[in-house]
Amino acid sequence: MPSNPYARHWSLEPGLAFLNHGSFGACPRPVLETQQRLQQELERQPVEFLARQLAGRLDAARERLAAFLGADPAGLAPVPNATTGVNAILRSFDFGPGDELLATDQVYAACRNALDYVAQRSGARVVTVRLPFPCQSPASIVRSILDGVTSRTAILLCDHVASPTGMILPIAEVVGECEKRGIDTLIDGAHAPGMLPLELDALGSAFYVGNCHKWICAPKGAAFVYARADRRERLRPLTISHGATRRRPGRSRFHDEFDWTGTHDPTAFLSVPAAIDFVGSLVPGGWPGVRERNRGLALEARTMLAAALGVDPPCPDEMIGSLVSLPLPDGGASGPRFALDTDPLQELLLHEHRIEVPVVPWPSPPRRLLRISVQLYNDLEQYERLARALPAALLS
Repeated sequence: MPSNPYARHWSLEPGLAFLNHGSFGACPRPVLETQQRLQQELERQPVEFLARQLAGRLDAARERLAAFLGADPAGLAPVPNATTGVNAILRSFDFGPGDELLATDQVYAACRNALDYVAQRSGARVVTVRLPFPCQSPASIVRSILDGVTSRTAILLCDHVASPTGMILPIAEVVGECEKRGIDTLIDGAHAPGMLPLELDALGSAFYVGNCHKWICAPKGAAFVYARADRRERLRPLTISHGATRRRPGRSRFHDEFDWTGTHDPTAFLSVPAAIDFVGSLVPGGWPGVRERNRGLALEARTMLAAALGVDPPCPDEMIGSLVSLPLPDGGASGPRFALDTDPLQELLLHEHRIEVPVVPWPSPPRRLLRISVQLYNDLEQYERLARALPAALLS
């Protein structure tokens, strides 16, 4: 079998089938080299870099990312990760008793924690709607979410690509229906940039957050928060710093506050254009070709693994990008305690078969899912290896 022509650009451990790009991503060597050059520039003259040049450098990176996302750069700001963006947005609201904060049962656990926190502090109530899984159609997702809407719904927090199940949710329809009802939407697009074509301005959500370290393959610490034009003034970063009182000519308070929240290493975000350029250059057709290649392999791997597990694919092909989950037999009664804990099956596959793939406790232990990711460095043989290992591993 010919070797994968893309894998050489990543520093992943030789011989390891790394099928978990969705958790923390993996950054190609040339992009890391760009970040390292920026870090060296920073350390040669920190005041020049941070005090005199950073604003312009951030603007340039923001413009490139905004074009990639179909977003007005005026509404885009850097954050270290999508969870930080969700926290900043939720904690910018003045919720109160009687308000309902709507979420789905597939919302990312860390963001659900943020929702619970602001509800407890404000006296608001979190309302959770159950999404069908297995799911027959995107329309059933829209119906489930709208069934949870009442006259007291203040905001909807909803994933674009659901972290546990990998399903692409019909966000455009959900946003449109909520906005017609006067409900702000906060879309957690942690997995979407680089996996899906995005047009954030056209989408029309009040807020959107996304990671660049996942499917765009930027360094860790590169993410963004997006706010629609009529919602930017209410949005404040988690750290209130100099931007709260500094007004620089030609710059908005939104950018002044989010662009500088104290001394940190901004080179991950500044490397996003390099990631967009490099990964998009690897496949004929650019980023559409990257997405098509990864999705095609994800669907092929899903069919093979579903057969090995003796299960049916739990959602239509149209709801799959490059993240796939399949149901597993029940595991131990306790299961992992939180996202960084691992299931014994995950450990067995790693240590006995050199396969890194997450086993997700969902909706709650002992029920669990096998979740695979597909990025350019993956190839079909790695999923075939997993399909061969699973039957015996499940009996161990």
